[in-house]
Amino acid sequence: MLEVNLKRRAFLGRSCAGFGMAALNSLIGQAATLNSKGVVNPLHHAAKAKRVIFLYQAGGPSHLETFDWKPKLAEMDGKGMPESFTKGQQIAQLQGRPLICYGPQHGFKKFGKSGQEMCELFPEIGGVSDEICIIRSMWTEQINHDPAHTIMNTGSIITGRPSMGSWMTYGLGSESEDLPGFVVMMSSGRGGQNQPIAARQWSAGMLPSKFQGVKFNSVGDPVLYVRNPPGVSKDMQKDSIDAVNRLNQRAYTNVEDPEIQTRIAQYEMAFRMQASVPDLMDMSKEPASVLEMYGAKPGDGSFASNCLLARRLAEKGVRFIQLYHRDWDHHGGVKDGIANKAQEVDKASAALIRDLKQRGMLDDTLVVWGGEFGRTPMSQSGTGRDHHIKGFSYFLAGGGVKPGISYGATDDLGYAAVENPVSVHDFHATMLHLLGVNHLRMTVKYQGLDVRLTGVSGEVVKPILL
Repeated sequence: MLEVNLKRRAFLGRSCAGFGMAALNSLIGQAATLNSKGVVNPLHHAAKAKRVIFLYQAGGPSHLETFDWKPKLAEMDGKGMPESFTKGQQIAQLQGRPLICYGPQHGFKKFGKSGQEMCELFPEIGGVSDEICIIRSMWTEQINHDPAHTIMNTGSIITGRPSMGSWMTYGLGSESEDLPGFVVMMSSGRGGQNQPIAARQWSAGMLPSKFQGVKFNSVGDPVLYVRNPPGVSKDMQKDSIDAVNRLNQRAYTNVEDPEIQTRIAQYEMAFRMQASVPDLMDMSKEPASVLEMYGAKPGDGSFASNCLLARRLAEKGVRFIQLYHRDWDHHGGVKDGIANKAQEVDKASAALIRDLKQRGMLDDTLVVWGGEFGRTPMSQSGTGRDHHIKGFSYFLAGGGVKPGISYGATDDLGYAAVENPVSVHDFHATMLHLLGVNHLRMTVKYQGLDVRLTGVSGEVVKPILL
């Protein structure tokens, strides 16, 4: 009896949250094993998408210089912002200052057969306008970078919740035996406004840590210690891992902590990655025409090279691929700043869509482009825009989304979403729906609540679906 009590006590203690984790551990027991199937098996409904590539533009791209043309704002440039728009509203750093309208800093034009209006600085994305759906009515809840990243990635302002990539690999598993189901890569812009992105943005939260994102480095070894040290052969490494896993299995038998099963799975994954990752990162076999299409120079750590790696990861079966490209925080110099960003991301973003389509992968790959929030129609410094949560733009391509359409709208000045508003939770619910998951049904019991990616709200945006 004493031995049984000790096992129970050890189990609850090592689960980190006592009785609150007991239900979770029983629920995720299947997910903590070594197989790659997710807990949503079979799927709740037929899926259109198998994977997601999220081109995350960190810092808050201005919708007013990208995808949301506002001629009325241009007309009111330099004039006072009508109080009817802003009275009682949360406006970041602009409190107590005169609110002056700041017109679009670049021209717009219509692209493609669909005639979608975009900033003229993005001709390559304009060239795939007939493949994309622009949502011009996104809104979010948090006005500062870190909490805005948190809610966009996890659906919650509470840190420590699972990221969307973790939810997807938990629910759907991975199609790859040699690579993680969730991979993150970063690139930096030339403007110097590269705020840090915290690793908790790809955390697994209360899910087993096997579902957290794995950050690949853009320069040098993609994963730390992926290569064996001098004098250590593949067979020697395998012997060491087998020995460690036998010890971990014995520990699991004694305390039944599912995190030990995760540790076993991760050791074996790391061993397989030693062979698969170097081959993945070797772009020497890519035709020169493909490198030119992306504007990629292998090994330079650029957004373009990461987009090409994202396609290669998708081909290998990685479920969720997230590319962070920083330096969109244009409090000043938005005109030159957007021009610089367009040079960095326009060609590669469009190339990814074209490349996936050429390979027959766009139909089942959902490509997402956007950041944590938008920018104000008012100027903070005379040359820039502040953070803005009431209305901004995203675009989606492939994966069961209608191509060549625009959805929703902001008001005449681009201040607030007034037509078909789409919340972060609506976006997450739609993304899960395309993957065959009902967002209301994929939940985890934690601290007495049924936790889900979409919190307590979220509706699938059906008009944008095929």
